[in-house]
Amino acid sequence: MPITPAANLSLLWSELPYLDRFDAAAEAGFGAVEVLSPYDMPAKETQRALLRNGLTLALINAPPPNYTGGQPGFAAIPGGEARFAHDMRRVWRYVDALRPKMVHVMAGEAEGPAATETFVANLRHAAAEAPPGVTLMIEPLCPQAKPGYFLNDYAQAIELLVAVDAPNVALQFDSFHAQMIHGDAVAVFEEYRRLIRHVQLGDAPERGAPGSGEVDFDGLFAALRAGYDGFVSGEYIPDVATEQTLEWVAALGE
Repeated sequence: MPITPAANLSLLWSELPYLDRFDAAAEAGFGAVEVLSPYDMPAKETQRALLRNGLTLALINAPPPNYTGGQPGFAAIPGGEARFAHDMRRVWRYVDALRPKMVHVMAGEAEGPAATETFVANLRHAAAEAPPGVTLMIEPLCPQAKPGYFLNDYAQAIELLVAVDAPNVALQFDSFHAQMIHGDAVAVFEEYRRLIRHVQLGDAPERGAPGSGEVDFDGLFAALRAGYDGFVSGEYIPDVATEQTLEWVAALGE
């Protein structure tokens, strides 16, 4: 598929009710969206919002939130393997209804060899159960946004992908996190582009709209146009109306 702009509806149009954000995205010209946590709403409601607007769902996060107070992402936490398997069954039900192309498996707060073994084992288990056509994603998150998060470096992500060794597990790139972790989001993308199957855009250091901070988006968009095929999703926190922050969509295609 060619480069396809997408809107993250967990962050964009946040002033609107959840279901109205799908309408706003379609009105702004998007053909694809992502939702980090669709589990607070019955899947049928989200499904209807997607269908009435002709939208493709690019990605959701997993596992779903634990309403008993546990971490919303815990795939790398030793001792949580049974709960992970149980909670992923709920994810698969949402996948069946919403047909996302990708599921971001969140590692949670952990460290050390045991966490690595747990994350690899859980990813292998989920990869074996994932429906055909669905890719599981892992994404390094910066300590400034997610203190203590297990996966916090791109080299570490590659080691995990090698250990999992599954064709339906891949790398998710976020320009905000890449810039905060390594200091040069463009260099990170170019180094790991062969393994990247989903791209998210946010500027650094405030996770604002592209062009509001220090990420070289001209360079990043040129690198994307040089061979990346897939979704490029705006995942940032607008400081004005979302419609006033969408210049990146046109710039991406230039």
